[in-house]
Amino acid sequence: MALTDGISSLQTILGSLSVNGTKQASATKPTERTTESGTEAVTGAPAQRPDQASLSSAGGLVAQALASSDVRLEKVTELQAAIASGTYKVSAQDVAHKMIESLLS
Repeated sequence: MALTDGISSLQTILGSLSVNGTKQASATKPTERTTESGTEAVTGAPAQRPDQASLSSAGGLVAQALASSDVRLEKVTELQAAIASGTYKVSAQDVAHKMIESLLS
């Protein structure tokens, strides 16, 4: 049965079985796999590969964007000070106008 052979091969490759949420070590005895040329043994030990990481160019673009921020620190500082002191006033008409603009766009 191809499905059973596939599951057995997958379990062998992963090197562990999960039974009711508990991991158990799998048997390392060879299993058999049927191919067109006959039956061949498959070893139970998974191949060891070193860990690898690759970074895309998007990471560099994000770093550049963060380095050249368009935030006007002087303006932000002035606004924070005005809010903290209670002198920052917002026109109700300006707020209403922006709300209507955002609903229409």
